[in-house]
Amino acid sequence: MALIGVPGLEWSDLNPSRTPNLWSLLSQGASASLSTRAVPPPDRGITCPTAGWLTVSAGQRAGTAGKGCLQPPTPQLTGEAAKIPNWPALTAYQAETGFDAQLGTLGQLVTDNGGKVAAIGPGAALAGADKSGNIAKYAPSLDAAGDLTPYNLIIMDAADLATAWTAQPLDEYGVPTPLPAAARQAAVTKADQQIGALIAKLPPNTTTLVAGISDVSPLAHLHVAIAKGPSPSGRPYDHGYLTATSTRQDALVTITDLTATAIQLLGLPAPRQVVGRPWQPNGPTAATPAETVAELADGDLASQVLREVRGPFFAVLVTVQLLFYAFAALALRRRRDTASSAAPGTTPPSTNLPSTNLPAAESSPSGSSITGPSIADHPSTEPPATNLPPTEPPSAEHPSSERSPIGRSSTAQQGTSALGTPGGDFASTSKLLRSVQIVAVISGAIPISTFLAQLVPWWTLPVPMLSVIVTIVAIAGLITALAFAGPWRAHVLGPLTVVAAVTSLALLIDVMTGSKLQVNAVTGYEPVTGGRFYGFSNIAFAVYATGTILGLAGVAQWLLSRGVSRVVVVAACALYGGLAVFADGWPSWGADFGGVPAFVIGLAVFLILLSGKRVSLLRLLLVGVVGIALVGALSVFDWLRPESQRTHLGNFVQQIIDGQAWTVVGRKFSAMIGVTVGNWSLTLLSLVALAFLFLILDRPSRWGASALGQAYRLAPTLRAGLFGALTCAFVGFLMNDSGIAIPAMALTVAVPLTLAACVRALQLTTVPTD
Repeated sequence: MALIGVPGLEWSDLNPSRTPNLWSLLSQGASASLSTRAVPPPDRGITCPTAGWLTVSAGQRAGTAGKGCLQPPTPQLTGEAAKIPNWPALTAYQAETGFDAQLGTLGQLVTDNGGKVAAIGPGAALAGADKSGNIAKYAPSLDAAGDLTPYNLIIMDAADLATAWTAQPLDEYGVPTPLPAAARQAAVTKADQQIGALIAKLPPNTTTLVAGISDVSPLAHLHVAIAKGPSPSGRPYDHGYLTATSTRQDALVTITDLTATAIQLLGLPAPRQVVGRPWQPNGPTAATPAETVAELADGDLASQVLREVRGPFFAVLVTVQLLFYAFAALALRRRRDTASSAAPGTTPPSTNLPSTNLPAAESSPSGSSITGPSIADHPSTEPPATNLPPTEPPSAEHPSSERSPIGRSSTAQQGTSALGTPGGDFASTSKLLRSVQIVAVISGAIPISTFLAQLVPWWTLPVPMLSVIVTIVAIAGLITALAFAGPWRAHVLGPLTVVAAVTSLALLIDVMTGSKLQVNAVTGYEPVTGGRFYGFSNIAFAVYATGTILGLAGVAQWLLSRGVSRVVVVAACALYGGLAVFADGWPSWGADFGGVPAFVIGLAVFLILLSGKRVSLLRLLLVGVVGIALVGALSVFDWLRPESQRTHLGNFVQQIIDGQAWTVVGRKFSAMIGVTVGNWSLTLLSLVALAFLFLILDRPSRWGASALGQAYRLAPTLRAGLFGALTCAFVGFLMNDSGIAIPAMALTVAVPLTLAACVRALQLTTVPTD
């Protein structure tokens, strides 16, 4: 087989006239975008050519020490053989990267099994050298290579793009500046000619792999991956797309997959330190090569645009959220100030809401506890003081005289004498509070809208930043319209339930069908970075788990208002919650290691409170053990599958066995600390959201209970849902490498939707009298 590396080759470089040999390979073989993420140089998130070749050598992310992009060292020739200079230093540096790449894995495996490796060019020598840095056959150019038929693995470095790039002036980070368009096209043409010359020298039926193994620009890109000839499974790489189980995405493979593919094509066993998976043909592609190139180039365009808009988008999101919290706080403060302006000695009107008469939480040997509130479990024994005829207090079986569904107000919600002021200022008639409620629902719908926006190719529009914001806000507006479209809008938890349900179901369906909505989403994962390609990203998990728990709280309130037994309600919530947790952790769907324990604990807190029980420290510890046991079982199940089918869950089990787990844990812990400390805007957003929740919404006022207290009174399940969601976010923060991003996004869903419920509660309990 032949492995041809063309550092920097992108899909937009291909052209039938300038690159006829590459065009011919594309027409006859399978293709994909290649994520080349390796160990980047300091302050630059790119893969340098040397790092790309070393990654191919190790089958694991590798890199070089120092600033900028070092050129591959020139091998020291001894006859046909050669030795890589400074190889021990290159090998030793890998232990400092957090990936512990074993350089020379590919070359050593071939020679140990009696095979022969030929390398053409300095980069190819890096990839083909054994663990001592030696290579038996090296040629500085194709002309000097001679007869290649005796060799099992032929590696060529078509370095024309990289050579032209390294001649450019350096930027402040020691990285060359971008190539001019004309120089780039000329270099690509030379590389194509080298590829054509090599193919002419190869024996018949040789499998050829072409890979743009690195970047040759100050910005990272997706690159070219083409395979022609027999695949590892025996099927030919016909014209179509490539895929690999490492990405589970059509037309997307990684640079570490290149090593795994070469090993399997040679019929050799893949060492465990090779983390990639072989390229596999994945069905037909677009009708013509030109359409294939356009489609794959569009994927790189999406990644480039995402890099440009992600930072500004989060800046806008945080700023708007903070301003909205300030606006809502002023609106609620204005309500309280007006209520407080009554003449001295007057008392605000009483409400017709039933008293909750909640019992105090009993102490337990394990420490403090939280008790789940329930109006239905603790009905008032006396009718409220009001000048209207008394209403029948609710009971466990009949929470309202009409058993009103979510779309109706119950008797307790239909009071006509309540928290008004002598001046006639009532929340039910306040246009300001109505505006706050609508904006709050839109705000709570923004996180899921960032994923649904991937249904629209916003990155192709003229002004991407404006386009993505308009697309996201428009989708959030549609979800908000649905939240207020039906009779459920009259219920305290009606809009919250709709938005939370859309959030949970949309991400559940997405993860069960390949996680397409998360790829290149502003809150998802980007293939260029290569951190994750399938399953739940950490931000998606935060949004999904929060939406699930709050949605269940809304559904539970509706069921209880219909007179459904509390036991049945708890069981129904546990059933869907169990499915949601399973989807999060199942290797074929969410494959989320850190999310499962957090989700289990948060869901358990919700269910315990919903059932009216105490949440004690002992119960939390037991639930935590269950969560860890569940993710452990899923990981072991994944580990028992063939290595080529494992996800990172099963790989982590193997890393524990091999003694490498602490390297992974240390790297992720460092990432969590870095995100939390470095991303001050999300940290600020989280603190402000919590302050708004507990210092504004939950603050007592002279006109009666707090806004949050009114919402709890009318919809007791909200307390259970909110505590469950916050618990899940906190545990997720501790267990995932995204750090503060998890509670920040969870609060971006939970706090605005809770605010909308609080406003509705005020509207229902502050209506004018006749």
